[in-house]
Amino acid sequence: MRLDRNERLRPVAIQSEEGRRLLTEVPPERHLDSAHLVTPGGSIVSGGAVAEYLARLLPGGDPFARAFARFPSQTEATYRWVARHRMTFGRLGLRSRGEIPTARG
Repeated sequence: MRLDRNERLRPVAIQSEEGRRLLTEVPPERHLDSAHLVTPGGSIVSGGAVAEYLARLLPGGDPFARAFARFPSQTEATYRWVARHRMTFGRLGLRSRGEIPTARG
């Protein structure tokens, strides 16, 4: 969120009323399985696919977005690895807040 200098993202807690409303297309038992991003058009992007979308929204992110798009299976695998080790990253001060970003138009 700190990289979002243009304030194009808005975090929403997954377990909040708004979070549940935004994720109606995602089965409730899958809400906490991965990161989710809701596009301005209402589409939901989840897991490693969020990386490409986020990179395109952030300043200087286009080269990363192209890499994520070119190597989607590696991006997903990396996302899953980081997700499995999030407790370690949390101890390093990179805590997840359990929020889903929504992209602003």
